[in-house]
Amino acid sequence: MRIPAALFPMILALAACSGAAPQRGDTPPHETPMRVATYNTSLFSDEAGGLIRQLEGDDAHARKIAAVLQKVRPDLVLLNEFDYDPAHRAADLFQQRYLDVAQPGGGEPLRYPYRYLAPVNTGVPSGLDLDRNGSVGAQGRERGNDAWGYGLHPGQYGMLVLSRFPIDEAAVRTFQLLRWSTLPGAVNPVDPTTRQPFYTDHVWTQLRLSSKSHWDVPVRTPGGTVHFLVSHPTPPVFDGPENRNGLRNADEIRLWREYLTPGDAPWLCDDQGRCGGLPADARFVIAGDLNNDPADGDGQHEAIVELLEHPRVLRMATPRSEGGEETALAYAAKGMQRRGAPAHVTGDFGRRNGALRLDYVLPSTGLTPVGSGVFWPKKSDPDAAIADGSDHHLVWVDLTL
Repeated sequence: MRIPAALFPMILALAACSGAAPQRGDTPPHETPMRVATYNTSLFSDEAGGLIRQLEGDDAHARKIAAVLQKVRPDLVLLNEFDYDPAHRAADLFQQRYLDVAQPGGGEPLRYPYRYLAPVNTGVPSGLDLDRNGSVGAQGRERGNDAWGYGLHPGQYGMLVLSRFPIDEAAVRTFQLLRWSTLPGAVNPVDPTTRQPFYTDHVWTQLRLSSKSHWDVPVRTPGGTVHFLVSHPTPPVFDGPENRNGLRNADEIRLWREYLTPGDAPWLCDDQGRCGGLPADARFVIAGDLNNDPADGDGQHEAIVELLEHPRVLRMATPRSEGGEETALAYAAKGMQRRGAPAHVTGDFGRRNGALRLDYVLPSTGLTPVGSGVFWPKKSDPDAAIADGSDHHLVWVDLTL
């Protein structure tokens, strides 16, 4: 039967109270909530083909990531930091050797019949001196700094969408090539020592906005099409006083606000040449490691706050966990205070940065949340043994359509 609307707040409070593994009910298929998740998996390698070689073996890291997915069992999930390869070999291996096999501490095998992955900007040489060190490319970090998005080889830190429901691949929109300077209001970072633009006009007019890519992936759910809007903006650090990564992070987040806002947007053209934003009647879920906490850490916090407050983004209880709260409070006991709620954090980033909320699942209005959480058990919980595969933790939201 349908859940009475009056019970939604109570259900939300109960479902979001801990980081323990959420349970699925026996509701009829047409009324079963869809579980949508995002998970920065840290399944990357500094060497091209390195992730493939890891997954061809018996990789303990990948087993933990698979165990978490088997425990939470999302119907639709974005995996950030999953290296892309053109033959999709890593994605095949992860499904066949890890998700298809019951993992210790996880659950039953988990099969995703549909997936989407595509090239990203990380590690792709730009042919330009983006870090202004006087050379192009070189080796190591200098090579990564001159890629369209920081990375040591093409495809590093890629994205992978896994789905139980069909994906309308012909209607997918990608914004890998969109130039930063075309975004209305975009500002070339300024070097405060010279008060001159950090990038020359030659570079600024070519520089891509997305450090990885932005994808609109239409998913055909039992309740109709839902647009899965996924991305992984650059961290707002690892730059200089010009704050080029902080500004880029804010504008990568702002791209979704522009995409959702009604009106003509002839500049907003995808890699297939189709222009304009998301139709006003479309339902969507924004997901990803957005590398921006609403109140703490580095970055322009107003960028994520304005996305959270966009008229088309649903107001709902913030996903939370007991393990995240425990970790954030432990940092606070050592003098690292948070302005945001400790239970809302989604990752532990060490003594310098502490625990932050960087990972988001943001449904649109027109969808109804009936539960949410962050898979981050307390240290005393047996599930903690599989929750440390990444410095980020899986965030999930249950939605009725």
